[in-house]
Amino acid sequence: MIELALSAFVTLFVVLDPPGMAPIFAGLTANETDASRRRLALRATVTAGVILIAFAFVGEWVLRMLGVTIEAFRIAGGLLLFMVAVDMLFAHETPLRRTTAVEEEEAIQRQDISVFPLAIPLIAGPGAMTTVVLLMQQAAGEPLRQAMTIGILALVLVLVLIGLLAAVRLVRVIGVTGTNVITRVLGLILGALAVQYVIDGVLTILGTD
Repeated sequence: MIELALSAFVTLFVVLDPPGMAPIFAGLTANETDASRRRLALRATVTAGVILIAFAFVGEWVLRMLGVTIEAFRIAGGLLLFMVAVDMLFAHETPLRRTTAVEEEEAIQRQDISVFPLAIPLIAGPGAMTTVVLLMQQAAGEPLRQAMTIGILALVLVLVLIGLLAAVRLVRVIGVTGTNVITRVLGLILGALAVQYVIDGVLTILGTD
């Protein structure tokens, strides 16, 4: 149980990347007041949490409806997370988490950016959705472990909220270089976890054939 909890926490923390969210949030809310930043941060985190928790419970059902096995999803998820890890190691904005030029233009024109692009895709992006489905699948049939997984997701989301609320001060203290160092370390950990997902998926398929 402790091993599952630690694995879930590390995986979700790396994927959601609270330190890496700080400079993005600070840039998107550069012209906002402190009160407005707090409001946007809270709304974005709650919205992302609702989306991720909903996906955690219905994601596997959606896969079954599409005829996709969890093993195939595990391999695809591992590859997807590995792409994120590579971009984190080189301190690039991954296409899986950044917004397109059209999306950025729309976000500028919108007064409320909490749902888009903050909640989706910056917090509850493809990598995060993939991760919650895989973690819930690992705890399948065990309500206590599933509840623990949701609890850890909520904990990491609280850390994301704290990071957003402290974004301006955090960027001022550690700077871009400090943020990139943290992102690279997290990217290395995520890369190892992604490879493990692929290995587990392949071994399961070979063992059932």
